[in-house]
Amino acid sequence: MRLLLVLALPLLWAPVAHAAPQHAQAMYGAPKYSAGFSHFDYVNPDAPKGGTLRRHTVGSFDSLNPFIPRGTPAAGLGYLYDTLTVASDDEPFTQYGLLAETIDIADDRSSVTYRLRPQARFADGSPVTAEDVVFSFHALVEKGSPLYAFYYHDVEKVEALDAHTVRFSFAAGENQELALIVGQLQVLPKHYWAERDFSRGTLEPPLGSGPYRAVTVEAGKRIVYQRRDDYWGKDLAVNRGRYNFDRISFEYYLDDTVALEAFKAGRYDLRQEQSAANWANGYQGPALSRGDIILETFQHQLPTGMQGTVFNLRRPLFQDPVLREALGYAFDFEWTNQNIFHGQYRRTRSYFQNSELAATGLPSAAELALLTPLRDQLPARVFTEAYQPPVTDGSGRPRANLMVAQKMLRDAGYTLVDKQLHTPDGKPVQFEILLDNPVFERVIQPLVRNLATLGVRATVRRVDQPQYVERKRRFDFDMLIDVFPQSNSPGNEQRDFWSSSAADRPDSRNTLGLKDPAIDQLVENVIRAPDRAALVTATRALDRALQWGHYVIPNWYLDRFRLAYSRHLAHPDGNAPYGLPLDAWWDQRQVTR
Repeated sequence: MRLLLVLALPLLWAPVAHAAPQHAQAMYGAPKYSAGFSHFDYVNPDAPKGGTLRRHTVGSFDSLNPFIPRGTPAAGLGYLYDTLTVASDDEPFTQYGLLAETIDIADDRSSVTYRLRPQARFADGSPVTAEDVVFSFHALVEKGSPLYAFYYHDVEKVEALDAHTVRFSFAAGENQELALIVGQLQVLPKHYWAERDFSRGTLEPPLGSGPYRAVTVEAGKRIVYQRRDDYWGKDLAVNRGRYNFDRISFEYYLDDTVALEAFKAGRYDLRQEQSAANWANGYQGPALSRGDIILETFQHQLPTGMQGTVFNLRRPLFQDPVLREALGYAFDFEWTNQNIFHGQYRRTRSYFQNSELAATGLPSAAELALLTPLRDQLPARVFTEAYQPPVTDGSGRPRANLMVAQKMLRDAGYTLVDKQLHTPDGKPVQFEILLDNPVFERVIQPLVRNLATLGVRATVRRVDQPQYVERKRRFDFDMLIDVFPQSNSPGNEQRDFWSSSAADRPDSRNTLGLKDPAIDQLVENVIRAPDRAALVTATRALDRALQWGHYVIPNWYLDRFRLAYSRHLAHPDGNAPYGLPLDAWWDQRQVTR
């Protein structure tokens, strides 16, 4: 007995096994770029430096602290900060060392250890240390946006092993992704924030270690970033061919119509066009005729996620899935696409649209293994039907669809009295759709008209962006249009989108107010998937449950980026399949200087 105990003690104290530290880590498989690579393939390593990139954004800002739930942060603040690792845009999910020189993941993925580059410096010349990493993690989780606490939920401990070595230890489980996503942590200077209140907004340009510094700040109007000649990481392989502009500015406009006219007048250099109508007709004029403006699309392989008109399940009215499904029949996508969007879009049917993660057809045997234990908690059609949003004749008056909706409502006990629909317990079906963008009014008004045919009184209320942001943060709405973006490697962020624990947390991305133990379990299956095949299976199973929950009226998607830009801008040939790396563009006027 004693002998067995003595023999067991070394096992209790044995260190966790580690492979040799690496320059990069892939979620599945091996990284594309080997140690000693010179640059990413999708950049021009010889791109000239210099010039100014003038960009725009719509709205306003009142803070340079993007990490907290207070205030509206300025655009472009990511230029100020480096992360431990950086993703490549031509792989689904691989992280390469940036601040970190090496990445050492335990064989059982219970921890990850980063060795920081000794040359890494903040903009004031002070070194980036392991203590800065520890400080950053705790500041974000304890005082930052609630998103961070959810995102890093399974991190049990962060410790500085020495001045340049930091280890993240994880809770027991099978969260394959966590060892990579902690590398996305933006590292903040502990000494700088020791004299400031991290929980409050500020217009003081903050200190970072990134390639740019903020040099001009006009609250709500303009922010300008200057490239740092002394940037410590400018010669790293992951940065070669990137950050080519000397200055990057963001001009603020309160209305996108005004912003478009300003672009055509040469007030800024590049815009990613979100409006199909603008793309079809908005760029006519002398600048386009002279060739001063170039219109170009860039195909991508990114999941487009779900954009939809969201039901707030916190409202008792929307607790009824029959009502939610019936209201979806009032949206005539086919008419909208042809008459408003110039035929540019496709109908979204999946929460992981435009990827292999989207559920199609009936569940596979592997999916059923995850879904069957939850059968009593899921809609029956998860197992028997392939989800497809209603299709119309494109007339704008989808009579056949509205008749289907009327029958559904009638069979569920809804009644029509004086052209007003009432719930089975006699309450009128009426609600408000909250908007902050006038572009969406053209889409929502036909929906409102069709809803009126069903006896539903829906009103549209458009508010300014600050009020919209605040109401959304507090879930003070009946319906609104929202986007649930996705990546090729979904993981911890799914908790923030769908989990019960996020539903009542202000500022969470669970806009729906979804509280469903079955969904919670399906989310955990995604997070703990041990390999790519299991991840695809778990994500498709989650997708099916979300589809058949009828939590949104699915909108539309585009599998390409639409860019309008000034002719003096240049970019590498083609485009990275998993991103839009604008930091690889340059000012071609610098070539001749």
